[in-house]
Amino acid sequence: MHSYRAPLQDIRFVIDHWLQAPAAWAECERFAGVDSALAQQLLEEGARFAEQQLVPLNRPGDREGCRFQDGHVSTPTGFRQAYQRYVDGGWPGLACAQAHGGQGLPLLLGAALHEVIYACNHGWAMYSGIAHGAYECLRQFGSAELRQAWLGKIVSGECLPTMCLTEPQAGSDVGLLRTQARVDEAGAYRLTGNKVFISGGEHDLTDNILHLVLARLPDAPAGSRGISLFLVPKLTEQGRLNGVHCTGIEHKMGIHASATCSLSFDQAEGWLVGEPQGGLAALFVMMNSARTYVGLQGLAHAESAGQRALAYAQARLQMRAVLRPEGALAAAADPVAFHPAVRQVLWQSRAMTEGMRAIGYWSAHLIDLAEQAQGMARQALEARIALLTPVVKAFFTEQGFQLASDALQVFGGYGYVTESGIEQTVRDSRVAMIYEGTNEIQANDLLLRKVLGDGGEALQALLAHVLEEAGLASDAEGMRWAQQLRVASDGLQAWVGGLVEHDDQEYAYRAAGDFLQALAMLLLGHAWARSARLALVHADQPFYRRKRQTAAYFFDHLWLRFAYRLQRLHAAQLPLPFVG
Repeated sequence: MHSYRAPLQDIRFVIDHWLQAPAAWAECERFAGVDSALAQQLLEEGARFAEQQLVPLNRPGDREGCRFQDGHVSTPTGFRQAYQRYVDGGWPGLACAQAHGGQGLPLLLGAALHEVIYACNHGWAMYSGIAHGAYECLRQFGSAELRQAWLGKIVSGECLPTMCLTEPQAGSDVGLLRTQARVDEAGAYRLTGNKVFISGGEHDLTDNILHLVLARLPDAPAGSRGISLFLVPKLTEQGRLNGVHCTGIEHKMGIHASATCSLSFDQAEGWLVGEPQGGLAALFVMMNSARTYVGLQGLAHAESAGQRALAYAQARLQMRAVLRPEGALAAAADPVAFHPAVRQVLWQSRAMTEGMRAIGYWSAHLIDLAEQAQGMARQALEARIALLTPVVKAFFTEQGFQLASDALQVFGGYGYVTESGIEQTVRDSRVAMIYEGTNEIQANDLLLRKVLGDGGEALQALLAHVLEEAGLASDAEGMRWAQQLRVASDGLQAWVGGLVEHDDQEYAYRAAGDFLQALAMLLLGHAWARSARLALVHADQPFYRRKRQTAAYFFDHLWLRFAYRLQRLHAAQLPLPFVG
């Protein structure tokens, strides 16, 4: 059976060449001691941990699932021990500041590490994946007392955090939440209410769990503007139980090893994070981090599924191929990898996955750069991050599921049974399109808030960056691809300009999903134009020659998707009838 291997060569290509991150680190005081060799060593160690400790637990954990009894959750066999090894290795504090006990390394390296961890064991990674976002939320908005009490415990891995937003009647509309926070006689906040779909709301990996909970103060205005954020630990600093009760866990389509909990808060003591009624502003720091990491889940599933499909396709003999690769011997049956329909799946998987890796890591790298920048430079970087985040979350997760489904098709009937392992990838990948803001919400946020909200300035700057790379093409193929990018950029800008002048209030909402898809394809075109240019110098080496081949496949076969999405954007002018 195929076993996942971290794509370290491609990860290094993106970090060292596509992003040229080591050169940028050298110019940042915080990262001055980080170079390519250190990054490579760290990622090799992280991959070794994930492959040796997490892969063996993935399938058994899916079969065993979590157990709920008397308010307590037991994770699958071996999960607690693997988490302790994760803590012992110092991995929770990788991208956290040294002042808080972390290693102070770039978030980019944390993103690369988490891609590998998600690919190895999505269910296990659900417990630890949100920790960095919680750390940033508390670091930026927590009081000095809260930071002193809890930041170090998140960084060390002693405590795992959760994000408690969703309620049964509210779903994605947090403005409808009912959880209350009232001040008791001693001046402490006491929270009462119910939350659902809380990943890691109860488990046995750590003794304490830190819940970041959205709730309403008395007399708070209705809607999202009346929401505050509170830190509510399962155990107080004195070790007392704190009125947080797990009332059950969900039985889900996938990620069976991740405990998705219903929680009841019964006069639980909490501490305000940020300003009263400023809960969403504080929580968005955590949510944006979570959305980036969820996007990496999609990338991870795409990579894992692609590896499985390629290994199976090369080993499985079925029928004679119409053509064979040079040097292949004639036989009664050929590997299915020789057949055109399967080759299409394999090339598509490679082109989408490697292109997404460049865009996803770019987003993480920009966050590192923004933290070190000042003034207008920081604002420009944050505006670009704001555009990339919903694309990474929504497009990557959709592709993670779609590419996993395509990979299952390569296996035929064997893909539909559990022994192949690919059916678990299909099941596990589906949820990422839903949580941390559904992909439809991401599309609305991208077009209405991030693009139209500033008159399209951030989008124009992003497209200008794409065209700047296009202008660097020096070979015939590269210049042809560059022209395709120019035409696409002009078409997208023209459509946005027309949308601004349109008086149909629903038009943007009808078009939002296709706009996100169109922008994602344009960004992938940018990723492959740059990858191909960088590979041209070393085209005699197999890795770089394959990069050039994959770029050609993308522009010859997959680029057609951009034109389709642009056509749909124009078609969205037509009214959409209600369904009777």
